[in-house]
Amino acid sequence: MHIETLTSRKQEKAFLNLPKHLYREDPHWVSPLDREITAIFDPQKNTFFHHGSAVRFLLKSEGKYIGRIAAFIDTYSAEKQDQPTGGIGFFECINVQEAANMLFNAAKEWLKKSKMEAMDGPINFGETDKYWGLLVDGFTHPAYEIAYNFPYYQALFKEYGFKPYYYQEGFHLNLKKPLPERFEKIASRVLAQEKYRFEHFKWKKINTHVQDFCTVYNKAWASFKVNFEPMEPEYVVDTLKKAKMIIEEEFIWIAYANNKPVAIYLMYPDLNKILTHLDGRLHILNMIRFIYHKKKNSINRARGVLMGVIPEYQGKGIEAGIVLKLQEVFKRKNHYEEIEFSWVGDFNPKMKNIFLSVGSIPAKTYITYRYLFDRSIPFKRYPIPK
Repeated sequence: MHIETLTSRKQEKAFLNLPKHLYREDPHWVSPLDREITAIFDPQKNTFFHHGSAVRFLLKSEGKYIGRIAAFIDTYSAEKQDQPTGGIGFFECINVQEAANMLFNAAKEWLKKSKMEAMDGPINFGETDKYWGLLVDGFTHPAYEIAYNFPYYQALFKEYGFKPYYYQEGFHLNLKKPLPERFEKIASRVLAQEKYRFEHFKWKKINTHVQDFCTVYNKAWASFKVNFEPMEPEYVVDTLKKAKMIIEEEFIWIAYANNKPVAIYLMYPDLNKILTHLDGRLHILNMIRFIYHKKKNSINRARGVLMGVIPEYQGKGIEAGIVLKLQEVFKRKNHYEEIEFSWVGDFNPKMKNIFLSVGSIPAKTYITYRYLFDRSIPFKRYPIPK
């Protein structure tokens, strides 16, 4: 077995195709679009290269690729940790500990040369709502851009010496079941108050809505997230425009109190319901398939990406008002059967309680691990509110 640093188009293709070979007998795995994974490692397309760097490795044995991994550094967050910390992700490997160790070691040595002292993984070289964490329970259909992996990966990480930094949960909500009566009463009471207004996203008001969205996001997440990095409106506009083909305007909501933005909700149709037919490629024939399945309403589930309320309006039932608005949307779009809320960290118990109160159930568990290069340093978990 030997490690290769990815430098050629041939290796790029091998990096993309490796999971397709590994998971070909797995009925649940869905190949992400090749061009989306490639874009993550393209300095012209991923803004994280403005303040970071990345490398990819392949593991080869007897002429065949048997593993891959990426390592990256986000300088904005690396130096805010107790020790400078990089990341690893896009790990795929056969069930051989020696093979996994070689990949982890390659990433570790590259990070050490860049003066990192720890690595988190598996994570994304980008926002936390994509490809973040290792799935350890709930090996069912994965939502769009949500991590999916073999169950044996947990043992590979643990044996190498990774320790859980924080746990994450995914929740499923059956849209065909009525909301809990208590929840509906709270939501109705909120909607009846004149000071509150709920508005869904509109393309014609994109700049205003995105600015309001970022205002809420930055206030809400800064209140509990360690080493928080503010979200820039330009990044959100760019992200929405790239996803315009799948965006449903009524899946993005902003709540206002006295005309000031106080809460947000973001949800996508679960594109994986179509991508399962495309094998990661979006050539002309697959574009036709995509349009065909979209028009057939093949997407019957949604993925809740995030919900946030600024601190002074938490506990006032604003979230319930948004959910009631969504219920009205799904009455019109009744081919939708389920929402997957992914994911909620154990450091955010308030959001977990909201998802439970609406009637959703815990369905998946993920772990984001940390590995300290100096094994004598005491390990600290991500802070959890008491």
